[in-house]
Amino acid sequence: MVSPSAADTFRALHHDRSPGDPLVLPGPWDAASARVFEETGFPALATPSAGVAASLGYEDGQTPADEMFAAVRRIVRAVSVPVSADIEAGYGIAPKELVERLLETGAVGCNLEDSRPDGTLNDPHAQADWLAEFRSAASDRVVLNARIDTFIRGAADPIAEAVERARLYIAAGADCVYPIGAPAEAVPALRSGIEGPINVGAPPDGPSPREWGELGATRITFGPGLQRRAMGAVREIAEGLR
Repeated sequence: MVSPSAADTFRALHHDRSPGDPLVLPGPWDAASARVFEETGFPALATPSAGVAASLGYEDGQTPADEMFAAVRRIVRAVSVPVSADIEAGYGIAPKELVERLLETGAVGCNLEDSRPDGTLNDPHAQADWLAEFRSAASDRVVLNARIDTFIRGAADPIAEAVERARLYIAAGADCVYPIGAPAEAVPALRSGIEGPINVGAPPDGPSPREWGELGATRITFGPGLQRRAMGAVREIAEGLR
């Protein structure tokens, strides 16, 4: 079980940051990569569901809950820094049980997304109610990063809808919101409309973490990007061996 102080330590990393110094959270996909990121000096880590899925031989979104939680547990066990886990949309598990299973891994935070596998967005008020149930069960033991899928699900006005959802989710107890897929030019508008930390996903060919921070991002994650770059390096090694 994770102690409340570990979650408090991770939560504090999201606050009182200067614009050019966002919280950068590499995404380990297994215990070995987690140790590399810790040894490099990062203060916390955030697992990517797609990267973990690839390491386990699944397509993104197809990892069984038991295997995802087991993978997160191995990553947490391998390092001493706080770990947040991408647990997708919660696997259909009721909030109280979901919190219990997350805490059993030792993770101190999680991502929860607000769309379905068929690509439709959840009703924002229903999603906020669900997040409030999760927060009630978790108390302050989990740093909740509420993913907002308006940019990747074709919302008519993704910025305005993201801001609306962010306000509902923060009121429901989210510590941070994650408008996944938001382009750099949208971040200043998101920042002006959202109170609280904002997570952005940084593509390999996009702005640097510092530049994202200057645009208004609080927290930078990479999705499966680092795992895919690592597999690209492995492929080059393999081709060289032939």
